[in-house]
This record gives sequence, C-alpha cells and structure tokens, in this order.
Amino acid sequence: MTPDDAGLAVFGLDFAVKGSALAATICWMKSRMDQYSPTPQANEAKIEASPHSADSSLREQALGHLFLGQLLAFMWRNGARDIEVLKSEVDRGGYDVVLEANGIIRHVQLKSSFRGSKVREVDVSTKLLRKPGGCVLWLEFDRESLAIERFYWFGGKAGTALPDLGHRVSRHSKGNSDGEKNERPIHRVLTRGRFEALADISEVVEKLFG
Repeated sequence: MTPDDAGLAVFGLDFAVKGSALAATICWMKSRMDQYSPTPQANEAKIEASPHSADSSLREQALGHLFLGQLLAFMWRNGARDIEVLKSEVDRGGYDVVLEANGIIRHVQLKSSFRGSKVREVDVSTKLLRKPGGCVLWLEFDRESLAIERFYWFGGKAGTALPDLGHRVSRHSKGNSDGEKNERPIHRVLTRGRFEALADISEVVEKLFG
C-alpha cells in the first residue's frame, strides 16, 4: 500500500482512488475479506472439563481426609481414642487406608461418586481379598461442597476376608491405540446393588470395629 500524490491510500491499484470512490473501494474489499474469514462454529466453542474429572486425584485426596476427619471426630466424642491410621503410599495392595482400633485391623478401599451421578459400579482389586478385614467404603458426596452425605459398605465382619467379588473382570476406562479397552485381570466390577447403605458415620464405625 503506497500513498498517491494527494496523500490518499492506494490499495494495490495503479491509479489514485479519491472521494466516494475510495469509500466504495473499501466496502468492496471488506466484503471480499469477509467471504474468506473463517466463521466460528458453535461446536468449536471451548468446553471446559468438569473439575470432577480434570482434578479427580485432588478430589479423592480431599474426600479421604474428610472421611477420616468424620471418623476420628466421632470416635473422640465417644471416648474411643485408641485408634491408628496408616496411609498407603502406593496402591499396590488394593486399599487406601489401614485403620486399627480395639485390636481390629481394617484395610479400607475408598470409592466415591457425587449425589446424582450415573456411576453405579466400581472396580475393586482382588488383592484386597488377601487382607483380613478388607472392605470397600463408597462415599456419596455433594458435588459442590464435597460434604459426604451417605456411605455404602461392602465387607464382612472384623477379622474375616472380603466377600467374593464375582467374576466380572473390569476394563481400562481409556482405549489403546486401536480403540480397544483392555481388561484389568486382577480387578473385578462391583455394582451398587452389592453395597449396603449406611445412614451415618456411627454405622460406619459399627461395621468397621463393632
């Protein structure tokens, strides 16, 4: 773009454009440019992932602490203060936390889903079967505040092995390069129907150490 003798812009033309002709030329060029400008499509809008999936590890840590807080506070109020809490550094034994009270040891696998979630089954490692007193505790929580509202229990009496997990082998949630979801041989699928609903933390303590 170079200036002409009158100081007006010349848009790639070999003659000066002046007055109304200049305005007409600008309008014409704008219309041509608009034809080639990409139009944003509705489906190209950025869809932010839910924090419950994007930050699921952080959520699980928070829920674990909230559960232990409720458990320890309840036992404190009821004079049961001889309790130990051990955290698993790595999930190799199929459990998240070990609890010991009244001479009873529990290896606990924690699962969670928010109220209203469509999740109706969880994966459980068969390694938990090797732990006397192994159990699974499913926490149902408010998706905004993370407040734990209900508990679901799967386990046996203190000192006994975990009940049979069934034969339904779980699969990875993500597919491989071929889109196939491979099996997880040492994990089994447990449906919500196999869990017992507990009203509050007092019933959880009874199941764990009663």
